[in-house]
Amino acid sequence: MAADRTPPPRIVCAGLAKTWEGGLAALRPTNLTFEAGQTTALVGPSGCGKSTLLRMIAGLETPSAGTVLIDGQPPAQLLRAAGLSVAFQDPSLLPWRTVRGNIELALSLARRPVDRQAIDDLIAMVGLAGFADTRPAELSGGMRQRAAIARALATEPRLLLLDEPFGAVDEITRQQLAEDLPGLWEARGTTTILVTHSVTEAVMLSDRVIVLSPRPAEVVADIAIPLPRPRFAQDARSAEFGQLADQVVAALSLGRARHDGPLAAQ
Repeated sequence: MAADRTPPPRIVCAGLAKTWEGGLAALRPTNLTFEAGQTTALVGPSGCGKSTLLRMIAGLETPSAGTVLIDGQPPAQLLRAAGLSVAFQDPSLLPWRTVRGNIELALSLARRPVDRQAIDDLIAMVGLAGFADTRPAELSGGMRQRAAIARALATEPRLLLLDEPFGAVDEITRQQLAEDLPGLWEARGTTTILVTHSVTEAVMLSDRVIVLSPRPAEVVADIAIPLPRPRFAQDARSAEFGQLADQVVAALSLGRARHDGPLAAQ
């Protein structure tokens, strides 16, 4: 499944904001830069605007203000070049296609060669060995989510966007995927942004954690995660990991305090 080896992109969000029809603000004007090849986790309370930010970066949601530029171009440019993959909370698999068929279609649409052995290896990597010829209706919710992750990774995108990628899987599988999958995108230096509610998952997977406040979202903290790779489940028990996780938790608490305190009314 060799893709073109164009370097991974840098993303610049300038004054990016979103207000829904009716006046509900989802994201305050925000300036963020995602460096090429970096893995960034977006963490914040439910409904704070994390997924909205991700969708604007993907070019699937129109900002109310500001811009998203990927290597100086709008997201649509990377979408047209099939250099961007997204895995949402809803797997959105085509029900009449098997797991392998859904992945093959993604490769065909991205104008990538279909390598059946590489597809089967990827299916096994996400824990679906033996289910390649199974249709989505015969899979559990967690298995469908794993199939969607495999589909997103198969095209070897330059930019990978993951929205709660492991939210529907059981805890043991979640830990295994968190160990196994980063190597697939890190090997290519893919720029990766993931939304998660799990502080442990954010620290385990990312080079950087951006903590957002309750809606309307604004950046509360930008925390570097300098832990060596690869990372394993037992690393979460280390003192350094714990200190970083505590920083994320403290920033989440600060965001809630700002939102609920006197300044929230101003």
